[in-house]
Amino acid sequence: VLSSTLKSYWIRKGSAFSTAVVRQETDLTPEMIATGSWRKLPFKAYNFSALGLPPACGHLHPLLKVRSQLRQIFLEMG
Repeated sequence: VLSSTLKSYWIRKGSAFSTAVVRQETDLTPEMIATGSWRKLPFKAYNFSALGLPPACGHLHPLLKVRSQLRQIFLEMG
């Protein structure tokens, strides 16, 4: 005798169900405020726990590049 578990799900249309893909707005522009069109547009929810882009930094100073090149030349010379 084997015991088995049967799982089933009832799937229904939710309040956000739509057959068309609607692009959600991410920015509120002055034009939207002036015309009042922002009231009818769907806005994307903010994700405050998302990490930002890493800063583009870490470049060597030109004199440090020259110093490392000279060091490499002298190391190759022996």
